[in-house]
Amino acid sequence: MHFKSKRILMTEITEKTIDLDQILHDKLGDKAGRVPSFARNWLKKIIHQDEVNKFLWESRDKKGVEWLEECVRYLDMNLQVEGKENLPDKDDGRLYTFVSNHPLGGEDGVALGAVIGRHYDGKFRYLVNDLLMNLPGLAPLCIPINKTGNQSRNFPAMVNAGFKSDHHMLMFPAGLCSRKINGEIHDLPWKKTFISKSVETHRDVVPIHFSGRNSERFYRIANLCKTLRLKVNIAMLFLVDEMYKNTHQTFRVAIGKPIPWQTFDKSKTPAEWAQFVQDTVYRL
Repeated sequence: MHFKSKRILMTEITEKTIDLDQILHDKLGDKAGRVPSFARNWLKKIIHQDEVNKFLWESRDKKGVEWLEECVRYLDMNLQVEGKENLPDKDDGRLYTFVSNHPLGGEDGVALGAVIGRHYDGKFRYLVNDLLMNLPGLAPLCIPINKTGNQSRNFPAMVNAGFKSDHHMLMFPAGLCSRKINGEIHDLPWKKTFISKSVETHRDVVPIHFSGRNSERFYRIANLCKTLRLKVNIAMLFLVDEMYKNTHQTFRVAIGKPIPWQTFDKSKTPAEWAQFVQDTVYRL
């Protein structure tokens, strides 16, 4: 009987943890075997596999917004939210697109999801890289996107599904987390998708600015990848390590007034309107 219980426990742990070996197999197929063991061990250390698995196991009973709030506690994040009165009433019968800069690549998404999710009773969805779908507590809030893999063909369909749903959308229009540009931490140019889809579905856009930065090491790696024109986003591998470096920090979250969807008329192109909103965010 004791042996049976142990087997059940191990099965549950296996199903609810990050397994780098399995991820490599899913991404690379038979080629995963070519990745040497020292590289696998290094990657497991960089992504903090043991620490993340421990947290996932201890928070296994939580899902959605409750799980995000548990993450905020785990990372000991102090959120100073300004402009919360600008969040539209949750009972006004309308849907909104919340857009933010993306300075950190992990904690900012968790924190904003916790704030937005609590205000709107979990009625929101992320557009995220499909690697994050490995996090059981986060998966219920996600519309997965993998623009570098087979899912890329389904990108427009997934975006449409999100905007045509009865959920608010939380997006980081830069796609990637911020880079160091001319000595300043700043997003890359925002993609125009949130503009065109917000107009199409009559969603006002709520701008949000999140403070914070990653380490100099991260920006050096990101810039090196750009210089070498690497197709694989190597810098992304370091985001979990950056997250752990950013524990016990205070972050300012500034929420701006909603921008009516009718604002985005033909006087500018969607790309120009995306830049307008991005500029608005950085003024908050």
